[in-house]
Amino acid sequence: MFELLVLNGPNLNLLGSREPGVYGTMGLAGIEDKLQELALELDVHLQFFQSNSEGSLIDRLHAGIGTVAGAIFNPGAYTHTSIALRDAIAAVRYPVVEVHLSNVNAREEFRRTSMLAPVCAGTISGFGWRSYTLALRAVVGTIDDQTAHTHRDDQRLA
Repeated sequence: MFELLVLNGPNLNLLGSREPGVYGTMGLAGIEDKLQELALELDVHLQFFQSNSEGSLIDRLHAGIGTVAGAIFNPGAYTHTSIALRDAIAAVRYPVVEVHLSNVNAREEFRRTSMLAPVCAGTISGFGWRSYTLALRAVVGTIDDQTAHTHRDDQRLA
């Protein structure tokens, strides 16, 4: 069993009541419950963190170094503006999957550019709360692939 971080950025604490036509009616606690169910099936432990503050999100990413195997991150509007979060993701060296509830590519032009995507393992968007469960499966698969690759490399060196 390994630890994964689930990070949520600004305004995601208002899910369920904030623009339900765009973000759905499920609150953040409901999404966390869905993730916990899947985490049991996948034999992983999840740490949840939400902040409206860019610095707090950066601090939490840094705190994961050496303690988490990967992360799922919905950076909210920071997706399109934060070079600081981009640099933090690049620095942590564990896989981070960027996730969005809405299909950002079908929305306003400014939402179509992610400052973070180039340093993330991948991006999943447009599936509502299911984006999170897809991201959980993706990050676990990425970690499993890295572990298998490292194990093969260790065997070759032996």
